[in-house]
Amino acid sequence: MDHLVIAAADLESGASWLEERTGVAPVAGGKHAAMGTHNRLLKLGPSLYLELIAIDPAAPTPKRPRWFGLDDAATRARLAERPRLLHWVARVPDLDAALAACPEALGDILELSRDHLRWRITVPADGLPPLGGLLPALIEWKMDEHPAANLPDACCDLMKLEGFHSDAERARRALAVLGLEHALAVFPCERDEAPGLAAQDARRIDRAGLITLEAARQPGVDLWRPVGCREVRPERAL
Repeated sequence: MDHLVIAAADLESGASWLEERTGVAPVAGGKHAAMGTHNRLLKLGPSLYLELIAIDPAAPTPKRPRWFGLDDAATRARLAERPRLLHWVARVPDLDAALAACPEALGDILELSRDHLRWRITVPADGLPPLGGLLPALIEWKMDEHPAANLPDACCDLMKLEGFHSDAERARRALAVLGLEHALAVFPCERDEAPGLAAQDARRIDRAGLITLEAARQPGVDLWRPVGCREVRPERAL
């Protein structure tokens, strides 16, 4: 796993929402000129982070639908209520080979860069996360050092990531081909239920530091924080 993607209606309110729930302010990331978005970041490990992303109101409208479904009317309506865990991104050493092997369509390969960062990533033509977000965007970083290495320690760990889909076996098969069957626990849901993700973080303090990032269904995703980082806050839905 490379990073989680939480989207917000706007970056400022999303950052306040995330800090209120984790006790940690996400740090400035940057802008994505090709997608008309900008982000802030929260470290979850040596090579794992949480990305808070939103449409950049100062950027021109991109020529293609924005990633993570940010141009989708239903997604925008959900984000108007509160930030949401929309997708996750998995790191692969050979993006072309992974894309060729996957039995599900994951999108086009885009080559992007910002400052010293260079990466290749899959983005569907319609911008919508495949299988409702259960299948990840695949990323191949073209630098020696992972972006999370330079982020400040947020004293948070990802505890679990779970997905729900009416055709759970279909998602499991695709994840197994990609070697990601242990990255996401997939559970079935009713056919009239929308697919989705659930996640929890925990602050490395004690079990009172459990933080639910998305809990449309139970269980969810966990983050963890250690002793000495921040005061313990009770569990709360993100």
